[in-house]
Amino acid sequence: MRAGVRVEELTSDQAWVRAMLDAEAALTRAQARAGLVPEEAAALIGRAAAELDVDVPALARRARRSANPVVPLVSDLREAAGAAASHVHLGATSQDILDTAAMLVARRASEAILADLDAVAASLAGLAERHRTTVMAARTLGQQAVPTTFGLKAATWLAGVLRARDRLAAVPLPAQLGGAAGTLSALTEATEGASARAQSSEGAGAAETPSPTPHQPGEGRTREGRAASGVGGHPPSAGERALRVVELFAQETGLVAPEIPWHAERSVVADLGAALAGVSTALGKIAADVVLMSQTEVGEVAEASPGGSSAMPHKRNPALSVLIRAASLQVPVYAQALAQVGEHERAAGAWQAEWSPLRECLRLTGGAAETAAELTAGLQVFPGQMRANAGLTGGRIVSERLAAHLGRDALTQTLRRDGPLDAPADLLDPSGYLGAAPALTDRVLAAYRDREGHQ
Repeated sequence: MRAGVRVEELTSDQAWVRAMLDAEAALTRAQARAGLVPEEAAALIGRAAAELDVDVPALARRARRSANPVVPLVSDLREAAGAAASHVHLGATSQDILDTAAMLVARRASEAILADLDAVAASLAGLAERHRTTVMAARTLGQQAVPTTFGLKAATWLAGVLRARDRLAAVPLPAQLGGAAGTLSALTEATEGASARAQSSEGAGAAETPSPTPHQPGEGRTREGRAASGVGGHPPSAGERALRVVELFAQETGLVAPEIPWHAERSVVADLGAALAGVSTALGKIAADVVLMSQTEVGEVAEASPGGSSAMPHKRNPALSVLIRAASLQVPVYAQALAQVGEHERAAGAWQAEWSPLRECLRLTGGAAETAAELTAGLQVFPGQMRANAGLTGGRIVSERLAAHLGRDALTQTLRRDGPLDAPADLLDPSGYLGAAPALTDRVLAAYRDREGHQ
C-alpha cells in the first residue's frame, strides 16, 4: 500500500531523525536571533546537525532507557557540536523536539499528499466533463435505481476529494516549545540572564565612551530579541522575550507559532489524524466504486494496471483500487489512537502511543493518494456497456418516471408482467430521465475551475 511511494521515504526512520535534528538546529538559530546564543555557536550546531551520521537501530535501543529518542540524540549532537555543546537543546524538553519533528514530517508528507490529490482532482474533472451525459444505472443498496451519468459519479468523487483536500490543507501544524512542563521557565531564565549581561555590557561601554547623543529606542540593537518591545512600549519582560523565541523558532522551522504549549492537549494531532482519515475515505469511495464497476458481469470501467493473478491467468484484478480501499479502511482506525487524553502536563504513555499511528496515517494516506493519481489518470470507461447495463431491466429503471405518467396502480400491474414494459418508448428512454445530473456535474466543474483559477 505504501511500498515505493514518496511518502514512505518522507516518513522513514531516517526522516524522523533528520526532522529532530532540524528542530534542534532551528532552535539554536532562533535563540541566536534572540541574543541567547552566539551566532557562531548556532552555525556550528547547525553544521553538526546536518552532518551527524545516526545509527538509527542503535538510537532506538538507547532510547528505551528514556522512553524517547531525543535524549540519546541530544547527547550525540552535543558531542558533535564540540565547543558549542552547552548551547544545544537550551530551554527545551524532549517533547518539544519530537513534537516539532512530528509536525515537520507531517508537513513534508502532507505536501506530497496534497500534490497527488491535485492530480486526482484534475483527472476526475476530465472524466466528469467527458462523460457529462454518459448514461448509466445509479445503484442503491446494490440494485439498479434510476438513470444517472458517469459524469455525475465522477463529479461526486471530485467533490469529495476537494473537500478532503481542503480539510487537510487547513490543518495548522504548530511548532512545540514549552520547556520542562509548558511554562518556558528555563528559556525565561535564559532571557533574564542575557538581558542582564547586555545591560552590563552597555553600561560599561557607556562609561568608557560617552555617547555624544542619547540613543533612540532600538538604535544599535541588531538582534531581534533585544529590539522587541513589551506591552505598552515598555521593555519586554523575560516572559515576553521567551515567547518571542517561540515565534522565532516557529519561523525557523516554517511551522505555525503555537498560542500555548500543547504537550498534553493533543487536539493538534487529533485534527491531523481526522483530516488524513477524511482523505483516505474520499479516495476509498472511488476505489470501492471502481471495484464494483469493473466486475466481469458489469464491465463498465477497467484499470490500466494489469492486475494479474498467481493462479488464474485470465483475471485482470483492480489491484490499484484494492490497495486504495485497504488503506482507506485502516487510516480511520489508526486516527482513533491519536485522540487519547493526556494527563496533567505530560502524558505517560498516551504521547508515546501516538508515534506509530501517526506515521501509519501519513504513510497509508500518502500511498492511497499516489495510487489514486495513477488509478484515475488511467481509468478506462466503457459507455456502451454502461448503456447496455442500464437497459437490463427492460425499462424498469425508469419506473419512478412511469408512476408519474401512468399512475401507480396501473404501473404496478404492468411491473408484474414478464418481459419489456408496455409504455411509450420516449418514457422508457433512460437518457430522458437524468434529472439534474448534467447540471450538478456542471456545478462541481465550475467550482473546480474557479478554485484552480485562484490558485
